Amino acid sequence: MSVHDFTVATADGGSRSLGDYAGKVLLIVNVASKCGLTPQYEGLQALYGDLNNRGLEILGFPCNQFLEQEPGTDAEIQDFCKTTYDVTFPVFSKIEVNGPDTAPLYRYLRTEAPGDFGPHYGFLYDFVAKSFPDRVGTDEIKWNFTKFLVGRDGAVIRRYEPPTTPDEIRPDLDALLA
Repeated sequence: MSVHDFTVATADGGSRSLGDYAGKVLLIVNVASKCGLTPQYEGLQALYGDLNNRGLEILGFPCNQFLEQEPGTDAEIQDFCKTTYDVTFPVFSKIEVNGPDTAPLYRYLRTEAPGDFGPHYGFLYDFVAKSFPDRVGTDEIKWNFTKFLVGRDGAVIRRYEPPTTPDEIRPDLDALLA
């Protein structure tokens, strides 16, 4: 099994096989419009602009499970992404990344790369540990802008926790796209 085996809902009500991205390096991100980390859209778009022609695809998955920081409809989210950050990478339909209704793609991503969320993540770790202690020490997504790096073959390579910026990921992307 690989990421390429999943089909996801598009923001316009259709569906897309992630097999369409075979041969591409993927960065899969759960995104939100009203989060302190929302400005990461700018860095993600910069990566996409710089590296898409070398084989990078960034796939955004809006999620409203973290203090309801993605309350809009799919159409409102698309409008926000385009008008606020000039996002040109695909942003799919809103999903759940934790709990009983976790999207199958995210259930798989979490299993393949459980993460390394710990005190070295500073303020966000302190907040999550205090507010949502049941998430600490699990494979659950801790917050918006968790990123998964996926190789050209669809294998999950690495998980980056939310405070990791797109710029910090660039060396790993450059190496995979070389």
